[in-house]
Amino acid sequence: METSKPHFEKYIFVCENKRADGECCAAKGSERLRALLKQAIHDRGLKGRVRVSRSGCLDVCSQGANVLLMPDNIWFKRVEEKDVRAIVEKAIETCGAK
Repeated sequence: METSKPHFEKYIFVCENKRADGECCAAKGSERLRALLKQAIHDRGLKGRVRVSRSGCLDVCSQGANVLLMPDNIWFKRVEEKDVRAIVEKAIETCGAK
């Protein structure tokens, strides 16, 4: 095994878990949120510095859609499309990007 520093300064993980009962983030629009976050990161010129990735269950389905900003360990819950800009701004703020 080897260790290294992460390739990106920030990671935005979007839960896209799906369950049969529909009580997961995917049923609450997380797939669309991830697409919007990716586009917003690209539009701000942060591709290569901030990575938007899907995640499996983050184990707080009742509070979804859930987004996690790392390595800051900032949790966004009950995220809606209107929140995308604020999440991107928080990522920018905490990585010092302009």
